[in-house]
Amino acid sequence: MARHNRKHEQRKQRHGRQPKTSIHPVNPKLQEEYIRKIQIFLKTANMNRMRKTDLANKCRWKRSPSAFNSALEQLIHEGVIRKERNFYYLCKDSFQAETVRIHSTFGFIRDEQGTEYFVAGKYLLGSLVGDKVIARSIEPRTEGTKEAEILSIAEESPETRLSGRIILSEDGEFLRFLPDNMNFPMHISYKDSVRYGLDDKVICTVLSRGERHRDHVVKVLMNFGSTDSAENCMNAKIIAQNIPVEFPPEVLKEAEKLQEDGITSFDLENRLDLRNEIIFTIDGAHSKDLDDAVSVQKKEDGGYILGVHIADVSHYVRNGTPLDAEAFERGTSIYYADKVIPMLPKALSNGICSLNPDEDRLTISCMMQISKEGDLLEGKFYKSVIRSKVRGVYDECNQILDGSAPAEIQEKYAPVADMLHLLDELAGKLEHLRKLRGAPELESTESALILDENGICVGLAPIERGRSERIIEACMLSANECSARLARENQFPLVYRVHENPSPERIETLKNMLLRLGAEPPKFSEVKPKDIQQLLDSCRNETWFPVVNSLTLRSMAKAKYSHEPLGHFGLALKDYAHFTSPIRRYPDLAVHRIISDFLNGASSDWMQKRYAKFAENAGLHSSDTELRAVQLERDADACYSAEYMQSHTGEIFRGVITSVTEYGLYVTLENRAEGLLRISDLPDGEYEIEDGWYIKDTLTGTEFKLGNLLDVVCARADVNSGHIDLTLA
Repeated sequence: MARHNRKHEQRKQRHGRQPKTSIHPVNPKLQEEYIRKIQIFLKTANMNRMRKTDLANKCRWKRSPSAFNSALEQLIHEGVIRKERNFYYLCKDSFQAETVRIHSTFGFIRDEQGTEYFVAGKYLLGSLVGDKVIARSIEPRTEGTKEAEILSIAEESPETRLSGRIILSEDGEFLRFLPDNMNFPMHISYKDSVRYGLDDKVICTVLSRGERHRDHVVKVLMNFGSTDSAENCMNAKIIAQNIPVEFPPEVLKEAEKLQEDGITSFDLENRLDLRNEIIFTIDGAHSKDLDDAVSVQKKEDGGYILGVHIADVSHYVRNGTPLDAEAFERGTSIYYADKVIPMLPKALSNGICSLNPDEDRLTISCMMQISKEGDLLEGKFYKSVIRSKVRGVYDECNQILDGSAPAEIQEKYAPVADMLHLLDELAGKLEHLRKLRGAPELESTESALILDENGICVGLAPIERGRSERIIEACMLSANECSARLARENQFPLVYRVHENPSPERIETLKNMLLRLGAEPPKFSEVKPKDIQQLLDSCRNETWFPVVNSLTLRSMAKAKYSHEPLGHFGLALKDYAHFTSPIRRYPDLAVHRIISDFLNGASSDWMQKRYAKFAENAGLHSSDTELRAVQLERDADACYSAEYMQSHTGEIFRGVITSVTEYGLYVTLENRAEGLLRISDLPDGEYEIEDGWYIKDTLTGTEFKLGNLLDVVCARADVNSGHIDLTLA
């Protein structure tokens, strides 16, 4: 049975790296002299290295041992020299960087120019995320990549919180802390920690550091309970990643005051009054932050006037306020499982900014002139006020559209039913033109999580989009295009949503893989969106389409925010910005703030001075916060999927092989959960592996190839890591 041994833990703690101090004062002039001499002697030494004794004698270290040792420490700290075994080396091509990610037994650092380097575990030097380090580039093991080794840690990050689990040491004698993102168990200082036990999900902070991660000593700050609970695991991850959950008192007070003040006659001045128009919202059944509403009219020439009315959040969240600073820091609302970490307090997100039915709400309206074929002819923006007629729900709207709605739903939608059908007609034309532009239609690889009243995942299902979901998507895309076009044509700064062309190397890899699968990729030299669309359409009905969909997603560049109008490859649009979700995304709020000043008559020159730097900063920070949110949402999907599969161990599932690696096959099940079938769990044989393509038993000829359907058994599901292990059925 595992036990805590205080003396053993204290002894281990003493082994951690401690700051070196000297009882003798250091002579600054002598230290500078030693710094100069050490570099001179190492530069002229064979292989730029010397033993410490030889180096010390050359420098005449006995004049001031403390100054000599301080000089060595400073040069190591600055990355000028490094120590390896008994030798000191003069470093070449060292650079400053920051440790940004650690995964299992390796990590990544980013230099001051933003370039990322892979760092193998043995070269991490015990660094943690947020550390400022001195590193040097080394010969990469894979062509086209950048690798480095950390030479020294220049500045340790402030208090680092790590989430992880309590495990047994290798000898089974002690409890250790295993961080979520590392495969290095760490020692625990028992006397400094809250109570903990085996398999608990905990948050720790580092008390002292060693030269390796496994030599670090931590204390347990918080205990969330069993790692078999996805909710426990996510609560710990949120805190470890410093994602703000609670709002500061001054922010709550400001939001509540705005809610209490409501809408005054002053607020309505110079606004287009649309309160008597038929305008309504369509959202998910559980949505409470309703920030977009729609309307449409048919013109005599067969064209349309499409209205997209978005909550005027910029009217409430003013530049320089605590509310704005908090919204900027959060960057985005984070949605996972059945929970949300909002960007704005509820008084705004669910209150005065939410377009609730039968309530006056301040909006910015984009009124678009669209031809009978669906071409976007013109888009004008207005400060407005609306009064939503119906709180539409996707499932209910889909029933209205397909004629299956019961009487009570028909009665609810009677005021907007005709408009809903007209929106469906228009959305069909907008989608058709989108296809003609060549915008590729990639399918979501996410699954819907079904939770019970206790927050436990009891079901997984593919996410499906009905006709009303497509209506809202088409309307919002048009308004987003108009907002970017407005900025470009009037030459004022904006935060654009950009998606650059995929790299030629990734596209070539994709084409080669498709040929091996049996697909016939279109011939092209410079890839265009329509080429990706043709590629997907050519194999949409194949059993291995999920593989193509996944490979295509991986070949694409990552969408991001930018102050430069670089266009959107995935939508095949020259102009694109995010305008339609200012309650949930800071870039949209920034777009609203900028457009509002333009509508108030600000000149282009004034807009450039006022917003150029703001747009740049908002784009960079919003891209970072989006990545943080996406990673947390992916972690949640994995943890909750594993929680569901844990209750189905031993059951048979059908799936498709979507990835082949040197250690096994990743299989995506019909419910969208993904598991690993390890080579060690395949039948005995002589296996030949072609990474990325197949695993083949050369004795029997049995082949497990990318895209093959496979019946598998859920052998094990680990909620903490989100990993699912499979075996053959």
